[in-house]
Parts: sequence; structure tokens; C-alpha cells
Amino acid sequence: MYANSKKAMLLQAAARIVRRDGVSKLTQDALAEEAGVSKGGVLYHFPSKYALIAALAEERIARFEGRIEGFSSEDGQEDGRWTRAYAQASAEPQEDGDPSVGLMAAAASDPAVMERIRARFGEWQSRAEADGIDDATATLLRLAADGLWLTEMLGLASPKGELRERVVARMLELAQSAKRV
Repeated sequence: MYANSKKAMLLQAAARIVRRDGVSKLTQDALAEEAGVSKGGVLYHFPSKYALIAALAEERIARFEGRIEGFSSEDGQEDGRWTRAYAQASAEPQEDGDPSVGLMAAAASDPAVMERIRARFGEWQSRAEADGIDDATATLLRLAADGLWLTEMLGLASPKGELRERVVARMLELAQSAKRV
């Protein structure tokens, strides 16, 4: 999203803070210290904590969409391609200490950030519905992928090991065998 820029470096440092200390410890002062820059340098890119959290949420979404695009480009079948790519991207193991939990908590308390996230999910739902397969099946798969990601992110009894692999494989089988619209 902000490849090789100071803004990207600051967002990486912000993600480290959220992973290590939680979103409540993400301040402009803490970010300046973590990134080894002046507070003025942080303020230039992120004039408020809201702007910082919003940018970090956008960066995480952009990463996810990049993974979707990567899986989609590897898929040789047109119908259901986006749905399969979404399921694969959602099913990728989360990095240890993924800051998404903290970001979701911060977003839930900020209506403007939450609205941006809702809009993205709305776009993804529209993509699923227009993916060339039965829209109910595509929606079911999107919701299953979201559920897998959310239960893993929050530590809510998500499937592990071989069962997880079978669940993901079954999601992809459903997307592969879904009837064309």
C-alpha cells in the first residue's frame, strides 16, 4: 500500500506496538519511539490517533486484498474464482500476534473507521454474489471464511491441525463444484 516509504515503516512499527502491547498503548509518542523518529515525523503522516488507526486498518485490509488477488491470479477457472481466493486468503494462518484483534476493537469504538470496514465487507459481499456461481453458495463460503478467520483471531475454539485442513479443503471443494449462475 505504501511500499518502501516512511509511512509504511511507521505502520509496521504501529503494528508491532499493537501486537506487543495492545491498541491502548498505540500513541504518537510510543510510535515515534518505536520507529526511531521524531514526534513531528509521526504527526506529519498521522495528525491524530484516529488517522493512525484508520491507516493501519486500511493497510491490513489492503494486505488481505493483495492475498485475494494473488490466489485469484493462480486460479485457472473463471466461475467462483474470487470466492475461492477469498476463502484461501481468509484461511491462511494468522501471523503470531496479528494486530487485527486490537484494530477491530479500536474500529468498533470509532464509527468512521467501522463504517469504512463495513463498506469493504459490503464490496466483498457484492463480489461474492457476482462471482459466476450460485450467490447463496458464494455467500455461505464467504461467511464460513470470515468465521474461520474470526474464531482464530479471537481464540474461539477454531478447528486445529488436520480438521482445519479438511474444513478449508471442503470450503474450496464447495466453491469448485458450485453451480454456474
